[in-house]
Amino acid sequence: MCVKDVVVQNEVGLHARPATFFIQKANEFKSAIWVEKEERRVNAKSLLGVLSLGIVGGTAIRIIADGSDEAVAVDELVKLVESGFAD
Repeated sequence: MCVKDVVVQNEVGLHARPATFFIQKANEFKSAIWVEKEERRVNAKSLLGVLSLGIVGGTAIRIIADGSDEAVAVDELVKLVESGFAD
Protein backbone atom coordinates (compact mmCIF):
# COMPACT_ATOMS: atom_id res chain seq x y z
CA MET A 1 0.00 0.00 0.00
CA CYS A 2 1.24 3.47 -0.91
CA VAL A 3 0.00 6.64 0.82
CA LYS A 4 0.80 10.34 0.25
CA ASP A 5 -0.69 13.57 1.54
CA VAL A 6 -1.13 16.55 -0.76
CA VAL A 7 -2.76 19.99 -0.53
CA VAL A 8 -5.21 20.88 -3.30
CA GLN A 9 -3.66 23.86 -5.11
CA ASN A 10 -6.41 25.17 -7.37
CA GLU A 11 -8.77 27.71 -5.80
CA VAL A 12 -12.03 25.93 -6.54
CA GLY A 13 -10.82 22.53 -5.36
CA LEU A 14 -12.13 19.26 -6.79
CA HIS A 15 -15.40 20.43 -8.29
CA ALA A 16 -16.84 18.69 -11.36
CA ARG A 17 -14.19 19.45 -14.00
CA PRO A 18 -11.00 18.87 -11.96
CA ALA A 19 -12.63 15.88 -10.27
CA THR A 20 -13.29 14.40 -13.72
CA PHE A 21 -9.60 14.81 -14.66
CA PHE A 22 -8.62 13.21 -11.35
CA ILE A 23 -10.95 10.24 -11.87
CA GLN A 24 -9.81 9.74 -15.47
CA LYS A 25 -6.21 9.61 -14.25
CA ALA A 26 -7.11 7.22 -11.41
CA ASN A 27 -8.83 4.92 -13.89
CA GLU A 28 -5.57 4.55 -15.86
CA PHE A 29 -4.25 2.34 -13.04
CA LYS A 30 -5.07 -1.22 -12.01
CA SER A 31 -4.64 -0.53 -8.29
CA ALA A 32 -7.52 0.22 -5.97
CA ILE A 33 -7.26 3.94 -5.19
CA TRP A 34 -8.93 6.00 -2.48
CA VAL A 35 -9.05 9.68 -1.55
CA GLU A 36 -9.30 10.57 2.11
CA LYS A 37 -10.33 13.93 3.60
CA GLU A 38 -10.29 14.08 7.36
CA GLU A 39 -11.80 10.70 8.35
CA ARG A 40 -13.84 10.05 5.19
CA ARG A 41 -12.48 7.74 2.50
CA VAL A 42 -13.97 7.33 -0.97
CA ASN A 43 -13.12 5.44 -4.15
CA ALA A 44 -10.94 7.74 -6.28
CA LYS A 45 -12.49 6.22 -9.41
CA SER A 46 -16.00 7.39 -8.44
CA LEU A 47 -17.11 10.89 -9.46
CA LEU A 48 -19.91 10.98 -6.89
CA GLY A 49 -17.56 9.73 -4.20
CA VAL A 50 -14.90 12.37 -4.89
CA LEU A 51 -17.47 15.17 -5.20
CA SER A 52 -19.13 14.07 -1.93
CA LEU A 53 -15.95 14.99 -0.03
CA GLY A 54 -16.48 18.68 -0.85
CA ILE A 55 -12.77 19.32 -1.39
CA VAL A 56 -11.98 23.04 -1.74
CA GLY A 57 -8.72 24.81 -2.50
CA GLY A 58 -6.17 24.59 0.30
CA THR A 59 -7.60 21.33 1.63
CA ALA A 60 -5.18 18.56 2.60
CA ILE A 61 -6.15 15.18 1.18
CA ARG A 62 -4.57 11.75 1.35
CA ILE A 63 -4.23 9.56 -1.74
CA ILE A 64 -4.02 5.83 -1.05
CA ALA A 65 -3.40 3.05 -3.56
CA ASP A 66 -3.09 -0.70 -3.20
CA GLY A 67 -2.10 -2.93 -6.09
CA SER A 68 0.51 -3.71 -8.70
CA ASP A 69 1.03 -0.10 -9.82
CA GLU A 70 0.29 1.63 -6.50
CA ALA A 71 3.45 3.78 -6.27
CA VAL A 72 3.13 5.12 -9.82
CA ALA A 73 -0.60 5.74 -9.33
CA VAL A 74 -0.09 7.78 -6.16
CA ASP A 75 2.83 9.74 -7.66
CA GLU A 76 0.88 10.63 -10.81
CA LEU A 77 -2.24 11.68 -8.88
CA VAL A 78 -0.19 13.80 -6.46
CA LYS A 79 1.49 15.50 -9.44
CA LEU A 80 -1.92 16.22 -10.98
CA VAL A 81 -3.24 17.76 -7.75
CA GLU A 82 -0.06 19.81 -7.23
CA SER A 83 -0.28 21.15 -10.79
CA GLY A 84 -3.68 22.68 -10.01
CA PHE A 85 -5.08 20.45 -12.79
CA ALA A 86 -3.25 22.43 -15.45
CA ASP A 87 -2.81 20.73 -18.80
